[in-house]
Amino acid sequence: MRKMELNERQKKILEIAKEHGPITGEQIADRLNVTRATIRPDLAILTMSGFLDARPRVGYFYTGKTPSKLLSERIKKMTVKAYQSIPVVIREDASAYDAICTMFLEDVGTLFVVNRDGVLSGALSRKDLLRASLGNQDLNHIPVSVIMSRMPNIATCKSTDLVMDVARLLISRQIDGVPVVKETEKGLEVIGRMTKTNVTRAFVELAEGTEDW
Repeated sequence: MRKMELNERQKKILEIAKEHGPITGEQIADRLNVTRATIRPDLAILTMSGFLDARPRVGYFYTGKTPSKLLSERIKKMTVKAYQSIPVVIREDASAYDAICTMFLEDVGTLFVVNRDGVLSGALSRKDLLRASLGNQDLNHIPVSVIMSRMPNIATCKSTDLVMDVARLLISRQIDGVPVVKETEKGLEVIGRMTKTNVTRAFVELAEGTEDW
């Protein structure tokens, strides 16, 4: 993602719009002693970024939004759908040994457990599997359904939820991830996952694209 760093001409355009707006593109170009075509890309960048607003037959004007305010607005528009990962699920009749193998091979911290209808019935964490492995129990004969955390005690989110809300959920529940679900006639179908890594990646990408100027 390209960093949003304004060049000197773009900064001058903002100053002009701030002092003289609303002002047309031609008038801005005249003040900079360049052609309208020369600053067309700059005006497009400043408008799409939210620093300027444009009104037909009126011109450009400075919105007054600072980089921090624009950053806040972008955070509030970030939804789960854009950052969710493919879910890693396991059947509730699978063994604890199978769950350990799946978690290791998929390199995840949480498995989402579904029933025969593919509906979310629970979740399985590393801690759950660690507790099951203590002692001399045969993990091949311990079904996942015995050691998992069950619904409705599982935190979930939807693809339309905000990433910020999911971040708060992960913090408040002190968990590594939540399933992204959608409602069906049979129950909640798992369509994705949001983890601390997904949330971190989302905010890193946002920060790289909104550098102060």
